[in-house]
Amino acid sequence: MRPVKPYGDTLNDGVVQLSFTLPVAAGPQAREAAGMLAGAMGLEDVHVAAMERLGPGFSFFVVYGKCRHAVDMDAVAVVRPSVRPMTREETDEFIRTRLGRPVRVVGACIESDAHTVGIDAIMNMKGFHGHKGLESYRGMATVNLGAQVSCEQVAATARDFGADALLISQVVTQKDVHVRNLTRLADLLEAEGLRERLVLVVGGPRITHQLAKELGYDAGFGPGTVAGQVAAYLVQELARRWEEQTAKKQTGGEETCDGAGHDQGPDE
Repeated sequence: MRPVKPYGDTLNDGVVQLSFTLPVAAGPQAREAAGMLAGAMGLEDVHVAAMERLGPGFSFFVVYGKCRHAVDMDAVAVVRPSVRPMTREETDEFIRTRLGRPVRVVGACIESDAHTVGIDAIMNMKGFHGHKGLESYRGMATVNLGAQVSCEQVAATARDFGADALLISQVVTQKDVHVRNLTRLADLLEAEGLRERLVLVVGGPRITHQLAKELGYDAGFGPGTVAGQVAAYLVQELARRWEEQTAKKQTGGEETCDGAGHDQGPDE
């Protein structure tokens, strides 16, 4: 049963529920238009289940119909950050033995975005849903700047704190404002010579790892991510970078430095 369709009343019957708003006054004509629109989208056996007046010249609809299409689950591939799962205790031990010093992390929700729920769930001691945030890790030193933080302030804090990593949350996504904000920060960090020394991570409801990479970030985490996943990624990526830089030095390459751009190894 690898090709699958939506499930409503019986398995693979293709039944879906669709809701949308039309800029037309509620009435028989609007209801008929909603049904025609759902049919044009490819739904069959369309039924307009609900129509509500939103205001002068606007109506909200709930429509049911059958989807004709199926998806082959064997062809579905998900691009994710490469990370080995670790408990909080394992992460702290990894920091102690592999990095030899605290990992410095700055978190923020940038520019006009005023929502702290995402960054707080990852950074704060209490965390979310039983998953304690990065503040609870013995091996991490953290600064949570909160919401509506300018890109300039994020960059300045990362520089002054000697950050190894930046965690950026973007919740508001209307008109792709999150893409513009994230692009601006990445460009600013590059211009100020901070980008290469940082592990740059972004999370949010419309974030994927693929989008993050396209915008110049190292990793992207979407809905459902918990602090332990981010922590494991950060420490493993920092260790990978340090070991790569150490190997270059041993073969006569560049001078080694740790993930924050320091000139010493993990036992500093």
